[in-house]
Amino acid sequence: MRLCHALALALIIPFAPAVPAGEPASTYLGQEEREIKALSAGDIDAYLSGQGMGLARAAELNGYPGPAHVLELAAELGLSRDQLERTQALHASMRSRAVELGRQLVAEERNLDRLFASGAVTPERLSASLAAMGELQARLRGVHLEAHLTQAGILDPEQMVRYAELRGYRHAAARPAPHPHRH
Repeated sequence: MRLCHALALALIIPFAPAVPAGEPASTYLGQEEREIKALSAGDIDAYLSGQGMGLARAAELNGYPGPAHVLELAAELGLSRDQLERTQALHASMRSRAVELGRQLVAEERNLDRLFASGAVTPERLSASLAAMGELQARLRGVHLEAHLTQAGILDPEQMVRYAELRGYRHAAARPAPHPHRH
C-alpha cells in the first residue's frame, strides 16, 4: 500500500502547479499609494480629458459611428464641408460635456476615498456617494452614446458602411442601417 502511495505521489508531484515564491499577496499591491485608490492615473486622465473609455461601445459596435473616429477618418469617408463642420461641432460639444462630468466623477471618487480613509464612512454617506457616482456615470455614458446617435444622422448610408469597413468591423455591409433620429 505504501508503494502505491509513493508511486502516486511520484506521478502527481511533477504535474502539480508551482507557486512561485514572492508572488504578490494581492492584485491591488501598490494601489494603496494612489491619490484615489479606485482610479489609476490613466483613468483620471481619461475622465478629465473627456475620452470615450469604451462608454459608447453599444453604439459603436452596432453601427453608430463616433464623432472622434469619424474626424480621424474624414478624408477616407469623403465628408462634405457641412458634414465635417457638424461633426467637429458635435465632437466639441460631446467633449466639453464629458470633461465636466468626468471632473465631477473624479471629485466624487476622491470624496468616497476620503470617507473610507478617514473612517468617516457610514451606510448613509456611502449610499449618497454611490448614488451621486451612479448618476454621473449614467450621464457621462449618455453623452457619449447620444453623440454616436447624432453622428449616425450626419453620415449617409454609404459612409456608414465605409466607416465600419475602415474600423475593421466584420460584416459591415450585412448590418442593418441604423435609423437615427434626424433633427
